[in-house]
Amino acid sequence: MLEIREFETMGALQQAMGQDELVDFLHTHLGRFGDDKASISRCVDYAVGGKSGTGGFILTGHEPDGRMVGALVMNETGMKGYIPENILVYVAVDASCRGKGYGGTICRHAMEKADGDVKLHVEYDNPAKRLYERLGFTNKYAEMRWNAD
Repeated sequence: MLEIREFETMGALQQAMGQDELVDFLHTHLGRFGDDKASISRCVDYAVGGKSGTGGFILTGHEPDGRMVGALVMNETGMKGYIPENILVYVAVDASCRGKGYGGTICRHAMEKADGDVKLHVEYDNPAKRLYERLGFTNKYAEMRWNAD
């Protein structure tokens, strides 16, 4: 059975594990589909840092022995209607625990906890894309980006 722990403040996260431990876990287990540690840390700050105009939450999944085997970061967008209210930015499961349903359990918990609609970005060749489709996510738009660099 997977135990889900919820964090809505940096204080609660720091008391349980610390931001660095969470960032290291996500960086390791997102692999090539992830971002650098500084970007992941900024996302965590946005979710639970308590700054005005930001928000969200973090979920972690733990096996009965207490070992963290999954983590998720949800950011609130502050928008409604034309942009979903939430963006699921990161979800990762320890590579040694994949295929046990942990990713789906953590995502379903996040979708129930989120206030409003949820969007996410996933690369076409990411195996997690199938999980998101099974959870009911649909491909509504093609994302296009212009980079100032």
